[in-house]
Formats: sequence, structure tokens, C-alpha cells
Amino acid sequence: MPLTIPQASWTSAKEVVSTSTAADVPIAPGRVEQRVLESDASLQYVVYVPSRGGAGAPILVTVHGISRNAWEQVSMFAPYAERAGVVLVAPLYEQARFPRYQRLSANERGESPVAVMEAIVAEVARTTGASGERLHLFGFSGGGQFVHRYAMAHPDRVAGYVVGSAGWYTFPDAQRRYPYGLRYSQRLKMGGFELGRFLAVPGWVLVGERDVHEGTAMRKTERVMVEQGLSRMERGLRWVDAVNARAAELGLAAPVRFEQLPRSPHSFRRSMRRGELGQRVFAHLFGLEENALRMAELGSTSSPGPEGRGTE
Repeated sequence: MPLTIPQASWTSAKEVVSTSTAADVPIAPGRVEQRVLESDASLQYVVYVPSRGGAGAPILVTVHGISRNAWEQVSMFAPYAERAGVVLVAPLYEQARFPRYQRLSANERGESPVAVMEAIVAEVARTTGASGERLHLFGFSGGGQFVHRYAMAHPDRVAGYVVGSAGWYTFPDAQRRYPYGLRYSQRLKMGGFELGRFLAVPGWVLVGERDVHEGTAMRKTERVMVEQGLSRMERGLRWVDAVNARAAELGLAAPVRFEQLPRSPHSFRRSMRRGELGQRVFAHLFGLEENALRMAELGSTSSPGPEGRGTE
């Protein structure tokens, strides 16, 4: 069955970036827009509201990596959001201001990337009528780091999450200090997460089948290389295994699944075009029927954890 999804209307970022707030000029349905936060005009975000409007719609927060491609993510996800009736929100973390947003920790001015995201979500929910109580999350590369750590820190806020090709992970180990494990870090003021609540949140880790090399931007300290692996593929598999193993110890079902994206390197755009990333994200998080059917046709490579993968 061919996959047909209506296209959203969008123009170049240069034409749509606005200094208006959502209170001044309402967000236009069916159009990708870049806005500034009403409470702080120095903070920007990209948003898409489906043409039917946002009242009661779920929110998908999509988080960029170090390329800061928030516009690209929303633009390429917009046709799926239009079909599923989902509001898209992408915070834009400027490199100079939030150099380590991936770890959730505050910058030198005490500004929290989590608080920024929450303020943006609250504004979009208030002005569009979308439901901001529980969020759906997607992040690619550095954004995947942010997303899985946010799900660990705030599991009650998360309905489901998808991590795309993260460079490294926070493992479900209470003996390791954050951001390597769950133990509280006095320096970062972060950690001490309640593992049981996190293990109740469904998640997916998606990595391109060609994303098997050491990237120039990938964390390559000896500690991470030894503990997590040499590639994003290996690190994603190890993290999924570790999370599902902890769930099994507590008598819980495996909460995280792993999938390879066919013909995809470490590129959001190519993963969308070659690896059916958009279909997979919206099938997993929103059960979009056409996507689920397309997924069945593709025969996706997936793993529910240690028990789901054979050994050589």
C-alpha cells in the first residue's frame, strides 16, 4: 500500500522568522513558523499547528542536535503532523548560550534548557489549545541525548519518546554519577532520578544502519568508549539492553525497543528520506495507521532487548 500524506505549506526560514509573539500574532495553522518566546524575546522556537487547528491536539517536542536544525526537523515532520493532528514544537538552543543543553544542566547564567522547553510548550499550549500535560518527544543526535535524559528526569511528563542516533547515554546505574549514570551530581545539580517511573515510559532508539563509524562530533573519551562502545549503533544497543535488563530485574516488561534505519548514515535528512524516520516516529508515538501499514511492508529490523536478539 503506498503511503500518502498531505503536504504542509511552508516557505524558507528567512521569510517566516518573526519577532512577533504568539500573543501578538496568532500562530497560523498549516504553516511552519519560527517565533520568539513571549516572556523572553531572545529565545526562539519553531512551531507547526495542523490546518485543522491545535485544540486538544497532542504535542511532539522535537529537539535538534549541534547543527541546530530545528527548522529542518519541523519542516520535514510537518506532513506527518498534519495527517496525525499533532502540534510540533522545536526549541532552538543557541550554541553560545546553551553549549551543553544535551545534559539538561543550566548554563553559566543559571538558565535551564529544560525550563526553556517547558516555557515554550506552555506558550504553545496556551495559544493553540493543544494538550501540554504529557509530551511526546523526539531528538536526533545531541537532541536524542536531551530527550532520553529528560524522560529519566521527568517521566511523568512523557507519554513516549524516540531517540535518534544519540552519541552517548545516561545509563540506568545508580552507582555512576550523572550524566554517566543516575547518581546525583553536585557539580551539575542533576541526577538522583527515580528509575521505576522512567521504566514505565515507552521508548524507541533508532540508529541508521550506516551510522557505525566514530563521528567527529561524537564523545570519544576513554570512559565512554570502553563503557558504551565505539559507534552510535553499539552505544544505542548497549543502552537499550541495559534499560530493559533493569526492567526485567524489577519484573517489568521491556520499555524500550531498538530499530535500524535502512540505508541511513548519521543524518536527519537522509534518515527521513532513506530510512522512513518520519513514518517510524509517528507510527510509534501516535499509531498513524498508514505508517503502521508501511512499517509492516518494510519489515523493520527491531529488538525488544537482550532476549530479542540472537547471538552468533
